Amino acid sequence: MNEQIKKITRFSIIQRIEHWLLFASFTTLALTGLPQKYSQVGVSEFMIAFMGGIEVVRTIHRIAATIFLLESVYHLVVIGYKLIVMRMKATMLPGMSDVSEAIQSLLYNVGIRKELPKAGRYNFAEKLEYWAMVWGLLMMGLTGFILWNPIISTQVLPGEFIPAAKSAHGNEAVLAVLAILIWHFYSVHLRHWNWSMFNGNLTPKEMEEEHPLELEDIESGKAAVRPDPVVQKKRATIYIPVSTVVALALIFGVYKIITVEQTALTTIVPVDNGVAVFVKQTPTTIPTQLPTPTSAPLPTQAPGATNTGPLTWDSGIDQLFAANCTGCHGSSGGLKLSNYADAMKGGTDGVVIKPGDPNGSLLVQKMSGAHSKTLSAGDLAQVIEWIKAGALEK
Repeated sequence: MNEQIKKITRFSIIQRIEHWLLFASFTTLALTGLPQKYSQVGVSEFMIAFMGGIEVVRTIHRIAATIFLLESVYHLVVIGYKLIVMRMKATMLPGMSDVSEAIQSLLYNVGIRKELPKAGRYNFAEKLEYWAMVWGLLMMGLTGFILWNPIISTQVLPGEFIPAAKSAHGNEAVLAVLAILIWHFYSVHLRHWNWSMFNGNLTPKEMEEEHPLELEDIESGKAAVRPDPVVQKKRATIYIPVSTVVALALIFGVYKIITVEQTALTTIVPVDNGVAVFVKQTPTTIPTQLPTPTSAPLPTQAPGATNTGPLTWDSGIDQLFAANCTGCHGSSGGLKLSNYADAMKGGTDGVVIKPGDPNGSLLVQKMSGAHSKTLSAGDLAQVIEWIKAGALEK
């Protein structure tokens, strides 16, 4: 080991900023998401109230999700530059060596093996955690889109996907939070405190313990090898325009996620304007005693004359309906009262005239209640008498 090396740069300032943005967005998502999943728990109710109410919590959650997605777009572009233009090693790509490293670590932890396996820039656990984050991004992004835009989603997917997405989104969140608290926090900050995400550096001793293979590359000069500047510029000339188009397309996708369905973003704030939201409807009462028929003259009778025979459709009921009802219930619509056959057939609500049963006839019930146009007491009495006598046509 080169004792002259006092500090080894592990993460640049840009990488550290990216990490802290990830930390901030992830933590915000957890603090605003879990109280919504467990909204019935007392501590969740306190947290939601403390943060300003459920609508504020949802807005903060969506802002944090947007930052998380935008940071993912940036990360993808940077990774592409390192791999395509700089031709750096894909140090996060898992391989069979990681399987061997995992088995050797297990044997060391149970006391069978005396030494930990040598790791490169990232050990198997760090790779596993990284790809778990990628999986979480895809899962949470997809289910989050469905929950954020349920109307658009159900135009393509069955409605059962909405509760399924809610379950998957919440359970994946719990898994991610537990993984960070138990696995990442223990490995990085409890087992031994790692300062590299704070100051960007590790000491040679720390590198020898955690990443000995990378330390060997640094001391041998392999880690400092860079492509020819001319070749690098040529690659960048192609990569930068292509990656810019891809990045803009992904950013546009993020924009559509947060704007495609306005109903998922806008919530009407309840306003107390003194108007009752729900008013119980007063049932229409049908009189138990029907009006007593009078000797009001039928339209076919001369003024002052009285009806001596039974009321029939042809003896004046047809003209009574023509004068009062057929303006709405004529040749079109549901109920037609322009002729006897249509009147007896009824309308969309079924039969409205039950011969011999005026109380059970929907026509009498409507005309006795709050219909848009009601008959006069005399006309209604004649209709009741006609139905009571059997609702005859002739």
